[in-house]
Amino acid sequence: MTKSYWLINSKRTEVKRFIKNDKSVDGVFEYMFVDTGKIVGLFGEEPPVMTTTISVDIDLAREIYERLISHGWRKTEEVWKKKGDKYV
Repeated sequence: MTKSYWLINSKRTEVKRFIKNDKSVDGVFEYMFVDTGKIVGLFGEEPPVMTTTISVDIDLAREIYERLISHGWRKTEEVWKKKGDKYV
């Protein structure tokens, strides 16, 4: 399973997930998916509602990640673990 990297905004209302596109060819075309989601309810109780996904090259994904960190976004862990069909 591909490791994902999560960021959350300071208001805890939005998350970004960065995950490598498994279909990328290492060293040739490396792309990342950058997903954006809105947090519904209390943080961690329900999975975020993912609203957009973009595919960008890995260098641009790094730039976006660093830019978000510089604007107050923080690293977070995925707290919406899927167990069967339910999130816990």
